[in-house]
Amino acid sequence: MSAAAPALPAAPATPSAPGTLYLVPAPLDFGCDTQTPLQDALPDATLRTAARLTHWIGENAKSTRAYLKRVDALHPLALALQEQHITELPREVHKKGDHGGKGAAVWDARPLLAPALAGHDVGLVSEAGMPAVADPGSSVVRAAHDLGIRVVPLVGPVSLLLALAASGLNGQNFAFVGYLPQDAAERAQRIRALETLAVQSGQTQLFIETPYRNAALLQALLHTLQPTTRLAISSGLTLASAQTRSQPVRQWRQNSAGPDKHTPAVFAIGR
Repeated sequence: MSAAAPALPAAPATPSAPGTLYLVPAPLDFGCDTQTPLQDALPDATLRTAARLTHWIGENAKSTRAYLKRVDALHPLALALQEQHITELPREVHKKGDHGGKGAAVWDARPLLAPALAGHDVGLVSEAGMPAVADPGSSVVRAAHDLGIRVVPLVGPVSLLLALAASGLNGQNFAFVGYLPQDAAERAQRIRALETLAVQSGQTQLFIETPYRNAALLQALLHTLQPTTRLAISSGLTLASAQTRSQPVRQWRQNSAGPDKHTPAVFAIGR
């Protein structure tokens, strides 16, 4: 009887191909008194993709779970809600932004993508709209590119573009400038600078504010802007109560009713 053949060495383990980073839009009704039916705000393909993901990076774990609960009502989740892997973006990203404050280093998000490097698809989600646009998350997207991870943005609402399209202002040349200063004098100076840029170059200037400061910002705009400058405000976008009003400032001064303190709004000025 012949001797047993020597055992062959085990084949080296094949490393998993990296997963994909999906940019998953959320409805624009976060913090609002009423909610839009999810299927009215997001395409079915986006909802189906969200339902099969089990690893998430988000602004807030609680709001991410609330969103996934709404998805689950339409398409069953691949894992139960309590079993989903949700990693929150650190507080420093919320306070200083993805690209750091003045003199601060750009935040390194690569450790958050360890699940993707292990082969899991990962969803990046914000509390409303498209992540990484007027919301944290660009650091995660940048890290994914640096790590060779495929990035796929899914279709969904983006408040800035909806507001711009509805404003009648220049949609060929525009800029989003984030939040204006809270200090009254600094805010007025910033408004005048943005107005000069908008009037001279034709570039529409878009900005946002925390809803409870909507009224204060509107009054600052009406006090500071020239009568002929056009001001557009969109509020409650995608909700049944959605409104867009676009008029020269002189007409706004005759009726200054604007968005309430509970409704997210996008402000725009131009000519």
